[in-house]
Amino acid sequence: MSSDFKSLTVKKYPRLPGRKTAESRYWRKFKSPIVVKEFAAVSSIHFSETSPYDFAVTASTRVQIYSSKTHQVKKTISRFKDVAYSGTIRADGRLVVAGDATGLIQIFDVGSRAILRTFRDHRHPVHVAKFSSDKTQIMSASDDKTVRIWDMPSETPLMIFSGHEDYIRTGMVSHDNPHLILSGSYDQTVKLWDMRTQGCVMTMNHGAPVECVEMFPDGGVVVAAGGPSLKVFDILSGGRPIHSLSNHQKTVTSLCFDHSYSRLLTGSLDQHVKVYNVQDYSVVHSVKYPAPVMSVALSPDDTHLVAGMAGGLLSIRQRVVKSAEVQTRRAQEEQVRAGSYKYFVRGQKTAGEGDFTVESQKKRRLREYDRYLKAFQYGNALDACLRTNQPAVTTVSLIQELIHRDGLRQALSGRDDISLEPLAQFLVRNINNPRYTALLVDVTMVMIDMYTTVLGQSPLIDELFMRLREKVKLEIAFQKQLFSVVGSMEMLFAKSTSTSVGVAVHNELASASASSNVISSTRARITPSSTAPSETASSTSSTIQSSIKAY
Repeated sequence: MSSDFKSLTVKKYPRLPGRKTAESRYWRKFKSPIVVKEFAAVSSIHFSETSPYDFAVTASTRVQIYSSKTHQVKKTISRFKDVAYSGTIRADGRLVVAGDATGLIQIFDVGSRAILRTFRDHRHPVHVAKFSSDKTQIMSASDDKTVRIWDMPSETPLMIFSGHEDYIRTGMVSHDNPHLILSGSYDQTVKLWDMRTQGCVMTMNHGAPVECVEMFPDGGVVVAAGGPSLKVFDILSGGRPIHSLSNHQKTVTSLCFDHSYSRLLTGSLDQHVKVYNVQDYSVVHSVKYPAPVMSVALSPDDTHLVAGMAGGLLSIRQRVVKSAEVQTRRAQEEQVRAGSYKYFVRGQKTAGEGDFTVESQKKRRLREYDRYLKAFQYGNALDACLRTNQPAVTTVSLIQELIHRDGLRQALSGRDDISLEPLAQFLVRNINNPRYTALLVDVTMVMIDMYTTVLGQSPLIDELFMRLREKVKLEIAFQKQLFSVVGSMEMLFAKSTSTSVGVAVHNELASASASSNVISSTRARITPSSTAPSETASSTSSTIQSSIKAY
């Protein structure tokens, strides 16, 4: 029965530390950056929350709506008398709000670009203009040190919050509670306002002029950027700072989250966009840009990364999404979307309290080499593993299993030149791999012992054996040179112990040479002893070379 057979366990070797992680591979998929030249610095980028996720780019005296599919400008709104700021698209994608340097706030229709509402009470530049989550109110923050909540139908201010002592350059409305307003100012504070109490309910000190703030959807944690540092505040514990990060070299100008709020992206004047894991706020990836980054945004479907720079450059990077990822996200959306089947059956039990449910077990399909192992056909199992181009570690694991079953000679016996060629090629490729050397040397000894008498009858096998011999000789020569260098270094540093500097350098390089000794001894198990390299090298390779020399 297949349930009684245990499949081959592929041995896992320790991986060497590398710079390519799963996280970096994911963010490197944002390829083929499209660079667009604007007339001035790109101060704001905002994505629509509805498909196809077009985005508004604010630069100079205009707000442009870009298509996320063609990466071309769809609409241009230029009805500003001065520099425009904070072009934001409403959640339904139909309206755009923006402020300007004259203190004017305007709401535009995306389709016709017509001005629908105008708010004039601010007397200084308005750097923040955003829609509230209830879609009928907007929030604005100005250099006049006030935060205002406006009623869109009547064009009148519903609330005016005063308390900051310097310019207000960032702010937002809580996603979870439209009564909570967050603002950051150049007075180095972040304030939380509550429309129900009509005042400030919490003040958090950042320690530097605040350039950007973001709030998690549940409203419990706030991230603020000021100077080159980020600070994370816990609102539920009274605004206590829980993290302080300083991974940028210059001022952080922009913040944004991915769709799952598990990654935080920061843009800085040091020309970098860094990606943080919000679990421990460690930097998992970094992207270098050709100019200081003024704004950065990530599309709601995590397919577009857009960065605006001080020189007027706009970089658009796109990630190709696989169909499986689209189906997974669509299934997740159906779980919470009203009207779907899963919405109506939520919370229902599929079985009663006392019912027994029969769990269906998926039939496990064995790989081809596992099927041969199960039938004790060791030669066919080894051929199947070599024929299907399995990773080297899989073939090595299979050879170890054959040795454990005492079936290595059975797997190698009875072969002609055609069936022996794949194994010989595998040995030539991997015999100097430090992870497999010890095992493959033993396999080579067995193969040579079994086929020494037939050497010289097949030009193909003879050539492979010659290549194997040359590879062994090169490895032995390398080991001899390495031990000679180590011995020379030890003699030199033995004479430099008179000074403290010499002692320190000797200790460091001695540890380095010891590490190299360990690595080299592992890499070439053909020379197991480190005390007499030339003798051990000759003794280890004597059988291989003498057998190959026989013909």
